[in-house]
Amino acid sequence: MKTTSPLAMVSVFFLLMTSLSFSQGKPLKDHLLFYSSFDGKLSADIAVGDAMIYSAENYKNTTKAKIGLDDPNVVLAKNGGIAGDALHFKEAKTSAVFYRAYKNVAYSSDSWSGTVSFWLRLDPNKELAPHYCDPICITDSKWSDAGLWVDFTDHNPRQFRLGAMGDIAIWDPNNDSDEKDWSKRTVTVNPSPFQAKTWTHVAFTFSEVNTQKSNFKLYLNGKFKGVIKDVNDPFTWEEENGKIMLGLGYIGFIDELSVFDKALDMNEVKTVFELKNGLKALFNGQN
Repeated sequence: MKTTSPLAMVSVFFLLMTSLSFSQGKPLKDHLLFYSSFDGKLSADIAVGDAMIYSAENYKNTTKAKIGLDDPNVVLAKNGGIAGDALHFKEAKTSAVFYRAYKNVAYSSDSWSGTVSFWLRLDPNKELAPHYCDPICITDSKWSDAGLWVDFTDHNPRQFRLGAMGDIAIWDPNNDSDEKDWSKRTVTVNPSPFQAKTWTHVAFTFSEVNTQKSNFKLYLNGKFKGVIKDVNDPFTWEEENGKIMLGLGYIGFIDELSVFDKALDMNEVKTVFELKNGLKALFNGQN
């Protein structure tokens, strides 16, 4: 029978703790997988995977997606962002506008963690069309099947939600989900702080997805708003089909879209929120 000496065990423990401390001590910029400032261009400033933005007639047939925007109602708004330009959705759309998630969100079938951060500007009660809309949805399929998303409800006043819907075959196999199933998998903010002339920072984190310890947290303007936990539905993807979907039915501005490779804690989320000139400040000696 093989045995391990106490000295060897101590050495392994030391290496593990050193590695963990190094990872936790890395500056925020070293945790960025993807960052699109929308300043003067649609391609991402930073991308581990594909940096290009794509558009297609709809999400049912993205094999024919083209690089760039193919809709005059989705444009770069010059000087319309928090510091520079922003992406502006002028009308509610069902067409597809997306970045490829493959490698840009570091999906893992074993244990998947990360943070998605962005800014929104709109008056949801005056500007949105009368139906649900998703400014951001990350999935390889659809919002209800292994999808992470934020949306505005069709109620008046409009509520803002984070949703974490695992494999639909697990959480809704008979297509008979009820309010209890939904409330377990969403965080609802009511009233929401969004305003037409003021930017609102949104961040959601996901931790240890595809394990029995997964949780999903929502932050607005650096403040914790709620958590989804004790659900543990699997998120099963065909990785290369993953997409960061933008502006499904949304009318308003999006800016400073970023994905980190870890679940940021509250102080880190607050740090990102307080960067006056966006995430570019991380590369100018801050954090």
